[in-house]
Amino acid sequence: MDIAIHGSFLPQTDPEAAIAFYRDLLGFEVRNDVGYEGLRWITVGPPGQPVSIVLHPPAVDPGITEDERRVIGEMMAKGTYAGILFSSDDLDGLFKHLAEGNAEIIQEPTDQPYGLRDGAVRDPAGNLIRIQQRV
Repeated sequence: MDIAIHGSFLPQTDPEAAIAFYRDLLGFEVRNDVGYEGLRWITVGPPGQPVSIVLHPPAVDPGITEDERRVIGEMMAKGTYAGILFSSDDLDGLFKHLAEGNAEIIQEPTDQPYGLRDGAVRDPAGNLIRIQQRV
């Protein structure tokens, strides 16, 4: 059985800020941008790679209660609701670029005892993005 990761989901609260971050700052392609009832689902991904991220409105599932929506909003505001892990061949150069683009840097690139160098940023919705590089 051959299984590959096709995509992932991250919530977004401001479609234009999400596009500016993922397309303009990270260099991802916008592969799809679908609107429905005033909400937008934006699919982005790195050029030349088949994996995608769907940036979706948070807590729109009809099965979610108002209390759950409130908790999701609170967790997003703290940056504890969703996250994703990227890799880079030039972590320090990428973090310099992110800082110049006013990204919210959470952790500068740091050598880890398990053989990786990594750092962390938040996207405009508060999602934690960890970025790693093999040492």
